[in-house]
Amino acid sequence: MEKILSKFKNENKILLMLAFFSISKGLWENFRQLWLQDNNLNVTEISQILGTATFCCVIVLIILAKELSLNRIRKIISVSIFIKIISLIALYTLNHTGDNTLINLFIILDTICEKIIIISIYPFIVSIKKDDKLYSKRKLVEYLFSDIGILVGGILIGRTIGNILIDYNMCLLVSVIFLILAFVIIINIKNIKVSKEKVELKKTIQYIVKDKIIILYVLDYLIANIAMSTGLGLKMLMLTNSLNFSAGEATNFLLAVGLIADVIGIMALKYFTPKNDYLTMTIKFGIRMVLYWIAYISNDLTMCLIAMTWSILISTAYENITDAPYINRIKNEYQMIFTNIRYIIGLVGTSIGLYFAGIMYNYGIAYNLGLSAFFLLFQLTLAYYLIYLRKSENKLM
Repeated sequence: MEKILSKFKNENKILLMLAFFSISKGLWENFRQLWLQDNNLNVTEISQILGTATFCCVIVLIILAKELSLNRIRKIISVSIFIKIISLIALYTLNHTGDNTLINLFIILDTICEKIIIISIYPFIVSIKKDDKLYSKRKLVEYLFSDIGILVGGILIGRTIGNILIDYNMCLLVSVIFLILAFVIIINIKNIKVSKEKVELKKTIQYIVKDKIIILYVLDYLIANIAMSTGLGLKMLMLTNSLNFSAGEATNFLLAVGLIADVIGIMALKYFTPKNDYLTMTIKFGIRMVLYWIAYISNDLTMCLIAMTWSILISTAYENITDAPYINRIKNEYQMIFTNIRYIIGLVGTSIGLYFAGIMYNYGIAYNLGLSAFFLLFQLTLAYYLIYLRKSENKLM
């Protein structure tokens, strides 16, 4: 393995590690809600535990903020992957034991490690190389291989191999295998030269608050995560329980839509990014908002499915416009802590959105989309204003 990896540039090794991690993540996340439901948790309990797990991530990341630095980043990712492997194996053994306390504990631990890994990837990459296209490439690798994870689950679920029935728990075990491959790669990434100087959290915050554009971007990111989790945070349960998909049909649907979304993201990056950033923002978020409103007003399940489908299709596109210009404003030495702060804010939004999703689900999935559209209105308004500020800033240069 080490000889094979020696032929790759370090940034490509990181992307390869991310690919295996994303396969594991996609496979497990796709069935996690159904795995919890199969362990006798209802939808409200599932939304609460996922929301609580996400909020616990916020607390842990705040505690770790003072300890995170670029020279420790490979070790942080390695340890997090290792703990995640242990957590998933524990959940595998806890299946159908009825021990909800331990299940909840390891779901929380697994979620914390997953988020730490995700927030650490891009600072790890920019310690080597920074540009907007590489940021989008990193996101597209995550999205594409998450969909491959869904594909693996779709192929395996319900099949009998030998005398073994491939159920949600066996899919969980398969996801561990891909996670182990990611761990092998990360511990073989060496000779990365980064500054050993530790940037203080206080200094980073002082640096950030001086930039109005970054402050507004972080607020926009918070609202975006609330909107996304409110609308699609429980999408697997929405598809299976409300739209009457089987687990296999829901998996195949999400796979097909996700793969098309990956193609759209790649094509958009290369060929279809409008020169007008306002138009780009309208395509990504404006159309989604309108479809959500229509789904809510009509309370029609077919319209809900159309709105959900469009939201997933456009989700991977245009991050070189929606996120990269703001993230790449940050100097390299502040990237690790800024990314941590950004994800903390995003996780707060995700946690809030998941709680809203559980509440709205009891009224019907159209209400999930309707409340999400309400948040999207504020998100889109901020996004337009951020574009205006960036363009005004460029004119002064």
